[in-house]
Amino acid sequence: MTAISPERIAQIEARRDELQALMATGELPSDRFVAVSKEYAELEPVAQAAALVRRLRAEADSLQVMTRDADDELRAMAEEELRDNRDALEGANRHLALALLPRDAADERSAMLEVRAGTGGDEAALFAGDLFRMYQRYAEGQGWRVELIGASDSDAGGYKEVVASVTGQGVFAKLKFESGVHRVQRVPVTEAGGRIHTSAATVAVLPEAEEVDVKIDDKDLRIDIYRSSGPGGQSVNTTDSAVRIVHIPTGLTVIQQDEKSQHKNKAKAMRVLRTRLYEAERDRLHNERAGARKSMVGSGDRSERIRTYNFPQGRVTDHRINLTLHRLPEILAGDMGELLGALIAEDEAERLASLDGAA
Repeated sequence: MTAISPERIAQIEARRDELQALMATGELPSDRFVAVSKEYAELEPVAQAAALVRRLRAEADSLQVMTRDADDELRAMAEEELRDNRDALEGANRHLALALLPRDAADERSAMLEVRAGTGGDEAALFAGDLFRMYQRYAEGQGWRVELIGASDSDAGGYKEVVASVTGQGVFAKLKFESGVHRVQRVPVTEAGGRIHTSAATVAVLPEAEEVDVKIDDKDLRIDIYRSSGPGGQSVNTTDSAVRIVHIPTGLTVIQQDEKSQHKNKAKAMRVLRTRLYEAERDRLHNERAGARKSMVGSGDRSERIRTYNFPQGRVTDHRINLTLHRLPEILAGDMGELLGALIAEDEAERLASLDGAA
């Protein structure tokens, strides 16, 4: 890994000090103060990491002198301290390099979680329900709030599809690598012969958009109001409260009928539409910038098979990083920390390697 140059460290610390001085004047207009304080808050952890690297490098220089000039006893002590210093400096350099990596602007956002049954009929719908509950439990452990936006239940249980908003700090950063095809191998409860079946569900995790992120003109929307229907087409409401919104320029269609209020359904539908339009624009920009290189972990391709949940063997395998954990019950119960941490670490390692390659 390429070490960060002393000049770059000096630049970071100088900019931090400049921002600190600006805020201390008390003369900045409110909007400028907000922008400056935000930049300072983002830069301060980087500056602290840079200061640690600078201090450890200075210690290393002093210890190097001692290994050459001191007597035998002091030289032995200096050599031992120098070995510890090298380990600490390696970790500090890595921490600083990670802090300097370009950040996904959406990482701190809440997210829209969509789980849909794929191939496998009723068993796929049951598995989609298992996945959704897994994310719910993980979210609860993180202190996040999960709000159901819409769901289409399967007759046999589980979901044909379910959409929810997951609100909290850093939701997208932790869940963004979950997008893709999840495959399950198990004996369905309806299988009398004990044969293992394979079915699948697709997951999409989208950063939630605010109104300021996506401008939607009323003239670009076609909004249809109709009566909600349940299984078999039966009416579930006596009023016309279901909402279908079509975004004419893109053809994106959102249907919302879970609420009894037309206004609530419309608000939820607009929230989903805004998020999908925001994600479409993110995809476009990502494809423009990515060029030929496609990240192994974070390609965002939702048709890619990313993980297998094997019930007979009690294992979960993530195919992108060749990680197998024999903890399937715990993971489905929401204990996803080890799995998600490995994906985040692999992504960081990839991005650090790409920086070294460009250096």
